[in-house]
Amino acid sequence: MTDTVKIRWFYFLCACFIALNTVFIYHEQYWLYLTPVVIAIIGLAFLSLDKLLLLSVIVTPLSVDIKEIDIGAALSLPAEPLMIGTMVMFLFKALAEGTFDRNVLKHPVSLAIYAYLFWIFISSVTSEIPIVSFKFLASKLWFIIPFYFLGTQVFRKYQNIHWFLWLYILSLGGVIIYTTARHAAWGFEQQPSHWVMTPFYYDHTIYGAAIAIYFPFLVGYTFINRHVLFIKILIAAITGLFGMGLLLSYSRASWLSVMGALALFIILFFRIRWYFIAMLLVGGLIFYFTFQTEILMRLEKNKQDSSGKLAEHVQSMSNISTDASNKERLLRWSCALRMFKERPITGWGPGTYAFVYAPFQRSYEMTIISTNFGDVGNAHSEYLGPLSEQGLPGLITFLLVIGMIYYTASRIIFHRQASRNIKQMAMMLLLGLCTYWIHGFLNNFLDTDKLSVPFWGFTAALVALDIQLKKKSEKTAS
Repeated sequence: MTDTVKIRWFYFLCACFIALNTVFIYHEQYWLYLTPVVIAIIGLAFLSLDKLLLLSVIVTPLSVDIKEIDIGAALSLPAEPLMIGTMVMFLFKALAEGTFDRNVLKHPVSLAIYAYLFWIFISSVTSEIPIVSFKFLASKLWFIIPFYFLGTQVFRKYQNIHWFLWLYILSLGGVIIYTTARHAAWGFEQQPSHWVMTPFYYDHTIYGAAIAIYFPFLVGYTFINRHVLFIKILIAAITGLFGMGLLLSYSRASWLSVMGALALFIILFFRIRWYFIAMLLVGGLIFYFTFQTEILMRLEKNKQDSSGKLAEHVQSMSNISTDASNKERLLRWSCALRMFKERPITGWGPGTYAFVYAPFQRSYEMTIISTNFGDVGNAHSEYLGPLSEQGLPGLITFLLVIGMIYYTASRIIFHRQASRNIKQMAMMLLLGLCTYWIHGFLNNFLDTDKLSVPFWGFTAALVALDIQLKKKSEKTAS
């Protein structure tokens, strides 16, 4: 086809599109505007899958949830359709070409993920509500396959790790500016902080968790970046924006998780021996059980509820007598343990907690925000949730994934041949994941795209770095 014919075809197709779009607009149908975008995305899927993955990262903080309560289904638009398309194309190419890195397939983190997904499948088969559980399994696949398995291939190019991190950060930064502007209209009071980030994040806890998981990277990067002065000031400003967003989220779990990440940094930086930490933990347990009655009496005397004043809001963390949020969490945890006792092996089915926990409530534990129908949320724990929904093996496999991630990160950090940049990156990724592991004691968000993208993306980056170091060591040894 000559250049003249190509140009004629181009103008002909444009004219057809304009004419067709005019007809659609006349009938008040505007979706045809999306045709060029859809064509571009399909082109990326065939020509550059890594860019499609990064596009998913950009849109994730800006996506909006569309929920179908009756079957527990929810879809985050446009992020999750992109993830599903990326997953399908990646699997097709991996099977057709057979070039996927076998080092990833047999990596300890991958082996732990296989066990994790396998038990979700088994407990979905035995689920109380199979349709909910298999939807839960499907969502796990379109989070893990693109952002972990494809991610390990994309992150073989070190610069792509930076792209992955900064694209989400800049997109989330826009949400923080939007949220702060709305919050300012309410005088930065505590109560509006629960919903001013909607429709992008459905409440302040998941919003705070998303900010927290990137905060260690931003703080670390602010101090170690070697860019020109303008870039240093820009990065410091973004870090300050995220710090302000974290503070104004009024998410106590997020604040606690950042403090926990700081503690882990101190342990790793000063190479504090594990037996010293174990001694502190054992000493803490002995102290708790020795003075258990006195501690509980002291906690029950704390009447400080959630507050717009920072000091009072922090104090309310330990209020288990009048703070409705804390008491409701204790109720959900109690229900999860009762559910586990009834079905300790396979649980009630992944994703089913919100549909089956009502009969496990006790009237003396219920709060002003509890309902008799038990239809107001999940287990509020990334650990007790799997325990109740997937039984003891479900919890063990999830802890195994966390253990292998930590093992991989620590192996990079203390690797003799790893460059300073690699060690710093591994440290920042590990601390970011640490914020979520701590947050997971109080909430669970890995069934959402907002936290699954960084969680599995950070994990993939660590595995990619670990494999590259292993290959480098083998090459040096030979």
